[in-house]
Order: sequence, then C-alpha cells, then structure tokens
Amino acid sequence: MANIEGIVSSINGPVVKGLNMGSFKVHEMVTVGKQKLIGEVVSIEGSIATVQVYEETEGLKAGEIIYSTGTPLSVTLGPGMIGNIFDGIQRPLERIQGMSKDFIPEGIGLISIDENKKWDVTVTVKAGDKLNAGDVYATVQETHRILHKVMVPYNVKGTVTEVKNSGEYTLNDIIVVLEKDNKETVDLTLCTKWPVRRQRPIKERLPIYKPLITGQRVIDSFYPIAKGGTIGLPGGFGTGKTVTQHQLAKWSDADIIVYIGCGERGNEMTDVLEEFPKLIDPRTNRPLMERTVLIANTSNMPVAAREASIYTGITMAEYYRDMGYDVAIMADSTSRWAEALREISGRLEEMPAEEGYPAYLPSRLAEFYERAGCVKTLNGQEASITIIGAVSPPGGDFSEPVTENTKRFVTGFLALDKKLAYARHYPAINYLTSYSGYVDMLSDWYDQNVSSNLLNLRHKMIVLLQEDEKLNEIVQLVGEDVLPNDQALVLETARMIKKGFLQQNALHSEDSYVTLEKQYKMLKCIDTFYEEALQCVKIGIPISVIRKEAVIQDILKIKYDIPNDKLELLDVLNENIIKAFNDLRQKYE
Repeated sequence: MANIEGIVSSINGPVVKGLNMGSFKVHEMVTVGKQKLIGEVVSIEGSIATVQVYEETEGLKAGEIIYSTGTPLSVTLGPGMIGNIFDGIQRPLERIQGMSKDFIPEGIGLISIDENKKWDVTVTVKAGDKLNAGDVYATVQETHRILHKVMVPYNVKGTVTEVKNSGEYTLNDIIVVLEKDNKETVDLTLCTKWPVRRQRPIKERLPIYKPLITGQRVIDSFYPIAKGGTIGLPGGFGTGKTVTQHQLAKWSDADIIVYIGCGERGNEMTDVLEEFPKLIDPRTNRPLMERTVLIANTSNMPVAAREASIYTGITMAEYYRDMGYDVAIMADSTSRWAEALREISGRLEEMPAEEGYPAYLPSRLAEFYERAGCVKTLNGQEASITIIGAVSPPGGDFSEPVTENTKRFVTGFLALDKKLAYARHYPAINYLTSYSGYVDMLSDWYDQNVSSNLLNLRHKMIVLLQEDEKLNEIVQLVGEDVLPNDQALVLETARMIKKGFLQQNALHSEDSYVTLEKQYKMLKCIDTFYEEALQCVKIGIPISVIRKEAVIQDILKIKYDIPNDKLELLDVLNENIIKAFNDLRQKYE
C-alpha cells in the first residue's frame, strides 16, 4: 500500500483534489506534498479523490505527490495521555512548543504520546495463560490516581507464549507474545492504535441508574446528570458555559475528565491551558491534571483538525472507559465543531441545508452523543462515558440548527440564560426552561442514598418557581401590594430558592461544592419556612410581619455559614424555623 501515490490537482483551503487515486480507500490517512501534510480521504469518484488536510496548506502546489499510508486516521492509545495537552489530531502541544515557539509547523508528522519515556510496568500474566480481547496483561501507574490497564486489542485472542518480567519499558517494547489458534503470533506492547471514527467495542449496554455528582445544587437536585448520560449546555456569549464546564471538570465524581476545547477563542483556551495545571483536585489534594486530558483546537488552528477533535476526544474516553473508569467529556463547543463541518462541506461543494449546515449535521451529532453510555466492558467491568456538550447559538437563539438538533439527541438540557447572567445569577442555568430526563431513572438511587423525600421537595420547589413566574407578570403590571398574602408568600419563598439555593459562588470555599445531603437539608429548611409561614398567613398574619423574621436571613446564609461537614446545624436551624413561627402564631392567637 505504501507505494500507491496520487497527484495533487487542485487546492481549496484544507480541501485537496487528487488524481490517480482509484486504489485509495475512503477515510484512509494520507500524507500530502513535500511537507508530508497529514490528510484523510473523504470521497473518491473514479480515479479522483478529495482529501481533507489537517494542517495549513499554504505553499502546497499542484503536481505534488499524495502518499498512501494504508490505515484510517487513528490515535495512539497508551500511558502518557493523562495530564497531556493535545491538538485536534492528538499531537502533543507542549512537545511541539519545543520545536516551534509560536505556531504548529507544517509537516511535523503525526507525533503523539512520548515513545521514548520509560514506564514502570507490572506484568499480570504468565506463559500458558489464555487471553481474550479486553483482558489486562500489564498495568502502569500512570498518575497518582489512575492505574493504566494495558488490554489485549479487539479481535485478538490466544495463549501467552512469551512474557517479559515486570520492569521499565517504553511504549513500543514487546511485553507479551500471544499465539493464536492458527499458530500466528501477535506482539503486545504498551500501546495500540484505534481509528477515531469507529466506536470501540463493548460487551453490552447497561441501564442508567446513578448520577454524576457535581456539587452544583441546580444540577444535582433540580436537573441531575447521569453517569453515561448526555447533556446539552447551550448559552449565548457571556452566560458562563466555560465556567460551568470548569466547575463540572473540577468537582464531578468522574474518574477521568476529557476536556475538548473545540474552536474556542485563543485567549479563552489559553486561560484553560494555564489554569487547569494549577487546579487542585479536591478529592486527592493533588493536581487536577492527574485525571485530565486536554484537547485544544483554537479558532485559528486548521479547520479540518477542529472537525476531527471531538472524535479524537471520544476515542480516548472510550479507551479509559474500557479499563473500567467513569469518564466525563466536556466538549466546548459543539457549535464551533459544526461550523468547521459547514466550512468543509462548502469547500466540498455539497448541497447546503438549513443555515448552510450540511444535511448530515443531525446524523453526525447523533453519532457523537451515541458514544456515551453506561456499559459492561469486554473484560466484564461496569464503566461509563458522560458527554456534556456546550452549544454556542449565535445571539443566544435556541431555535438555530445546532441547538435544535442537540435537543433531539440529549436527555438533559441545561439552558444558560442571558438575563440571569446579566443579573449576576450564577450558574445562569434557567430553572424553568431546563430539563433532565434522568430524574425518574435516578429516583431509586436518590431514595437509597439521600432521602426518599428529595425528589418530592424538588418538584414542590419547581412548582413554586413556576407560580412565581406567573405572579411576577401581575406584579409588573399592578405592583406587589395588591397580591393576597398567600401569593406574596410564594414570591418570598421563590426569592429564597433563587438566592439561597440556586445561586452558587464558584469562588467561595464553602459554596463552590455542596454535598447532596446538605442540598437536601437546605431544601428542607426552605420547605419548612414555606409551610410554617403558610400557617401564619391562614390565621391572618400579614406578610410584612413574616418578612421581618430573622430566620429568613439565616436560610439565605446557609450556603456560606454552614460547612459541608457540620450538617447538624441545619437540623438546629430547621427546629429554630418551627419555633420562630410557633412563637409568632401564639402572639396573634
């Protein structure tokens, strides 16, 4: 295959047409021109093929040679991915910076994880063992927290005939030799390659049953994310998509985070790349990068590599999932990925659909989100991939194609609201237009691990917020004074829910992360206030008197004043609320 060559006939940005390419394959990786630019065959018509190039094509000329590699666009999977920063096709940016300070130079090749670094390997098999696809034959302590399990590749099984002793080895050193049933031998090293556009195999899909705990109250208690679930996070400019994803990356109880910065502004991505290595994982008090993979493809990088970046990220995530880990993917943002798809589609002269996006936009989005899920791996472990995809609709218009199609394929929708963001209500997740389809799936887990009353309280609070929205329309027309006391109480309780519960300070030591038990007890205090105050209203106590009760300020300050490890103080506050309103009723009776 390596001797097959094509000839560049035309160049249109990242899209190159080649002659004499009838023997090439669709999705085959090729190198183009003297600089050996990396590309992928996207279509073949007779002997003319269209190649999508993942690097800048400036300086490329007609008549240069297109070389076949015989393999599809693939990533190298092995120790060294955690804590690393890659571009859209898995080239390590820190290593590239050593070669070229400011820009990625053309023609550096498909370099990947460091092949010269030695890893301390523990071999877990012996001669004579029978191994199947997915079985672990060696382990490497990749970081303090992540034990990297080296697995037999898909479609390979056999008997161990040779095995090295535990010790230090590089990625390409042979650790184990397998003999197949047909007597053919297979050399197993510390790494493997996998085509990015193909899902990695699993034994079976499992029903979703446990939440991804984030410590963010509006998510965990109101619109939960499930492990193995899919979430859309749409929002206009300045609504806090990136900060929300940073919070989820830092605090969620996923074992591994894959953060894909897809087509974002360079300065924003620089902040991510500079901040993440400094962040401390609150669970281990060690650097957060010890469980994080970063993929950075800024808006000024080659557009074709941006289109490939989410496939690179999801393939890495699947690899760690196959080891038995729960992985969370933050894709920021799928809108920029869709714009890359639109640009390439235009250069390919394909028929545009709505707003110029290609007609296959929905199927590509579905393809991406379908790779999430809770699964049983080939070696029988339970693991999951959760996808949280940010969407950046132009002008905050949720009716545009990327947002609309994302809604079709995700089960949770955390809509970021410009009005809330401008009112400094963060996270600016709209508590009325957001939804989660995981509430019923997770109800048993919440009943067993938090309280059987949590979801009832959640429903009651959402109803109060919906009533508050209707009453606010009346208030804007005629003022609050005309409302009866029970309706005025709804407004007061909704203010408590919004200010005391839904608003959360990402920079406050106590408020940045909140345990589920504290979330439940906070809701219980608000509910106790509402029920006790309602009894007062029914016997004619004015709302103006109720608003003077000191316990209201105590409830609003729970998030700052009561630490996660002193929840008995919330039980005391609950009793104080009951006592305060009992005393008030006695005064009036």
